[in-house]
Amino acid sequence: MLVVTTAEIHGYEITETIGQVFGITVRSRGVLGNMGAGLKSIIGGEIKQYTKMLEGARAHAVERLVENAKAMGADAVVMMRFDSGEVAQSMQEVVAYGTAVKIARRA
Repeated sequence: MLVVTTAEIHGYEITETIGQVFGITVRSRGVLGNMGAGLKSIIGGEIKQYTKMLEGARAHAVERLVENAKAMGADAVVMMRFDSGEVAQSMQEVVAYGTAVKIARRA
């Protein structure tokens, strides 16, 4: 399935707009991970534990987006975006959302 951040897909025509589609996941670091990240925040620099966690969360959110789009009968998702926020002090929500569409190759 094609998932793009643009409104159009080069070489394809959107033949039907199915509707909004999303994938969501909520992740948390364990206590030890949070302690390590807290120490790293004191001295500065990238907090690799959180970077890895958020990369995984984004990938999982896109997987769920694709599953939902397929269930709706879509061939592609256009205008895909991410949103994220803190659910609780140590939990991060990541949402991938876009528009599920049917597409056909241009002649």
